[in-house]
Amino acid sequence: MTQVALAHIVDDDEAIRDALAWQFETRGVASRSWPSAEAFLADYSDALQGCIVLDIRMEGMSGLECFDRLLDLRCRMPVIFLTGHGDVPLAVATLRKGAYHFIEKPFNDNELVNIVIEALRHDATARELEAGQASVASRLASLTTREREVMELILAGKFNKVIADDLDIAMRTVEVHRSRIFEKMGVRSAVELSQLLARKT
Repeated sequence: MTQVALAHIVDDDEAIRDALAWQFETRGVASRSWPSAEAFLADYSDALQGCIVLDIRMEGMSGLECFDRLLDLRCRMPVIFLTGHGDVPLAVATLRKGAYHFIEKPFNDNELVNIVIEALRHDATARELEAGQASVASRLASLTTREREVMELILAGKFNKVIADDLDIAMRTVEVHRSRIFEKMGVRSAVELSQLLARKT
């Protein structure tokens, strides 16, 4: 089942959860809430998309402990911490560990929603890039050993006759390989092939 990108709100204060969900809804941002880090982690899977709005201090597992656990799980969603004034040094430390942003309480609602929308876009772009890279890798894997050899020489700018001489095969065979390479890679020219592989790296 296709997952929908959400703002995942993790906060043990019901009033804050409800206020954030309402604020997000007014700006067209879909959300889901959890009352604790433990509850969120119990439901977490790599298929979840969007961003995480995580309170830094909660009863039971703290936001910092939850973040460490998410790092262990290789969570790719951007994490935005909600912090009290005294927690700013801790929040700054989480940025160094890979958190996306932190915002102090009491926070400006519009500022928070703007950050969440930015984080959602960041997650969508990262997933799109990752999907594109996986697609190119799959196409490359479909090439035969000989096709990869021919492709490398095409990318080096060599003409069919030179490729034929280098590989000691007929020029017609090179033409067939070139056609199959372009078909498998979904390109129409050597320039498009080069651009496709450049985006993969």
